[in-house]
Amino acid sequence: MTETQVRPLRRDAQRNRERIIEAAHEVFATRGFAATLDDVAHHAGVGVGTVYRRFPTKEALVEAVFTDRLEDMITLAEEALAAPSAWDGLVDFFRRAARMHAGDRGLRDAALTMDQHHFARIGELMVPLLHQIIDRAHAEGTLRADASMHDFPIILAMITDLAQNSAACRPELYERYLQLIVDGLRARPDNGDLGPQLTEDDVQAVMKECVPPLKSR
Repeated sequence: MTETQVRPLRRDAQRNRERIIEAAHEVFATRGFAATLDDVAHHAGVGVGTVYRRFPTKEALVEAVFTDRLEDMITLAEEALAAPSAWDGLVDFFRRAARMHAGDRGLRDAALTMDQHHFARIGELMVPLLHQIIDRAHAEGTLRADASMHDFPIILAMITDLAQNSAACRPELYERYLQLIVDGLRARPDNGDLGPQLTEDDVQAVMKECVPPLKSR
């Protein structure tokens, strides 16, 4: 086989890969991790065998689709830390993250499972940044003292579920409740008692119910 015969095959393979990733973006955006490789193949207009040749597991495809988007969230966190006001930085990060997740269920599922092996490197970078953002707001006295790092994944899950469920009738509805939550996070003398703080185990248990497992085909 000559070199000129090989190159078109390589271009075809690259086009198939790009088509699969684009289709996966669209399918995961609406269905999250509940979408299957069969769903992606159908949307891309290729056979499922073609998907498996490029991405042997669903985890591999998810990593290819969402790594860059999650790295964008690291940039958001760094910008939040650079804000002159700790409260403004925290709220800006929270709003922007919520809006990103509201429009993309797959990104939401990826962000809520960042501690898992396929995004472990990103999680190792993101978690310390989030701790710094929250600690800074606590030190400033603007974030209520009983709000912790573990509250934010739960809040984001709530907001993005509402955004997905109301998209057809009131796509902007989640913004109303996002504002209510932001107001509730601000430290005030009359803040009510939230009860016992969540633990990491609590968060993991909730996320297990909120995000479909990646192991399904």
